[in-house]
Amino acid sequence: MITLSIKGMTCSSCADQIKKAVKAIDGVWTINISYPDAMAEIETVDDIKRCEIVDAIEALGYTVSELNAATTEQLHVAIIGSGSGAFACAIKAAEGGARVTMIEGADIIGGCCVNVGCVPSKILIRAAQLAHQQRTNPFDGLENSQPQINRSLLALQQTSRVEELRGAKYQKILDNNPALTLLKGYARFKNENTLLVKKSDGSDEELIADRILIATGSTPSIPSINGLADTPFWTSTEALFAEALPASLIVIGSSVIALEIAQAYARLGSNVTVLARHTLLYAEDSLLGEKLTECFEKEGIRVLNNTQANKVIHDGSTFSLETNEGTLKTDKLLISTGRHANTAQLGLESVGVKTQKNGAIVVNDKMETSTANIYAAGDCSTMPQFVYVAAAAGSRAGINMTGGDTRLDLSTMPAVIFTDPQVATVGLTEEQANKDGFNVISRVLDMENVPRALANFETDGFIKLVADKPTGKILGAQILAHEGGELIQSAALAIHNNMTVDDLSGQLFPYLTMVEGLKLCAQTFSKDVSELSCCAG
Repeated sequence: MITLSIKGMTCSSCADQIKKAVKAIDGVWTINISYPDAMAEIETVDDIKRCEIVDAIEALGYTVSELNAATTEQLHVAIIGSGSGAFACAIKAAEGGARVTMIEGADIIGGCCVNVGCVPSKILIRAAQLAHQQRTNPFDGLENSQPQINRSLLALQQTSRVEELRGAKYQKILDNNPALTLLKGYARFKNENTLLVKKSDGSDEELIADRILIATGSTPSIPSINGLADTPFWTSTEALFAEALPASLIVIGSSVIALEIAQAYARLGSNVTVLARHTLLYAEDSLLGEKLTECFEKEGIRVLNNTQANKVIHDGSTFSLETNEGTLKTDKLLISTGRHANTAQLGLESVGVKTQKNGAIVVNDKMETSTANIYAAGDCSTMPQFVYVAAAAGSRAGINMTGGDTRLDLSTMPAVIFTDPQVATVGLTEEQANKDGFNVISRVLDMENVPRALANFETDGFIKLVADKPTGKILGAQILAHEGGELIQSAALAIHNNMTVDDLSGQLFPYLTMVEGLKLCAQTFSKDVSELSCCAG
């Protein structure tokens, strides 16, 4: 028996081509070839045919190497999905000695973040910020000007950068790692270690694996509003890549994606209204939503709290929304009310994988599901929906699949919303800490007390620290500040290392930095910082 690894196959037709060429060689008895496993098993009359077989396959443009018995028995990991969590797992599993088959049904690899999420949204947000600064800057000696905005060119630049990063961070890894193979198609479970992959021609390919990771991501959730489904509403994907700037935009939603896109479009020139079912950032510390609302309204963004649409009509050009605040009209409508796990078509019930009502797969801190040897990571799981959490979860799954033992600790997970000012949080809110039984003490430092914010003439927002009163141990931080995302990791490290407010207030922070605000906020637990000199220790 000759067992060969064959790299370069891109579809089952490649396997058929190789099989035909090898069977034409005299002395070949049988050949079994697997495209997803990138492997062929060949029986011949004698070993003399070995070189002839390799030559015949390489003549077709493929790379061939022989596998020994130990290699053929190596662990096989199958990964459903090709986003950040999937690739993180694939890399770690390969480092652990496994061969990996990634299964992706979409036309492109990379998942949400690089294609329709983090990357294009941050480009849009940054462009909008620069437009806003041209139009309204805080410095007396700098003349404001009206930016000339070409939305189609911006969309083209977004697409170009997305393609560049997808090639560098995903396709290149796939191409350069011989342990990784991509199989195109949609997977569902046949049993605990067997997947059926529906290919583009409608046929099913069976794939057997020792370990399976589910990393299928999430999809925008669409609320059940009368008439909405019959209208050309936007999800975040359409909003991010739209080539024309609408005169008016209504955003239904009050959390991360809704607020980032709402502000970006307002700064690019659209008249924006946000409909919040409760208030902005309802699930966070109430002060964050309150102060961000003030910032939005100062920029001309209309925020309607406690407002819901009960009917939507589109007449071919204009949306009409019937709400408890009356009828609202707009050129474009963005629905951004959260995302749900892409798990409905996987057949999880047939293999005993437990999910929540929203379809999210229940995992522990080792990324294990309720079924042995099946793991999950990213937005399709019960983990927080952040790309860095997905990547961390995927890497730990890959380690654990290949004999390791590692866990994902989310107790000091920082989070950032890229509005301006930015919302940044880590640890417990005051309300959460009280519920957890702590004797809580907290302090709020307005950004007007931070010298760098004063120098920047950007004093919107605050820093809030939550601590355990008896010990002074820092439990959480909530920040609303320009570049607030650059502050939060310092707070996360402080919490991770069990620092007290006294420990933090005693640290040296470079003067005229925004992060110095953490030190100043820590000092407010025992001092009136307004009475301190600059950089007072």
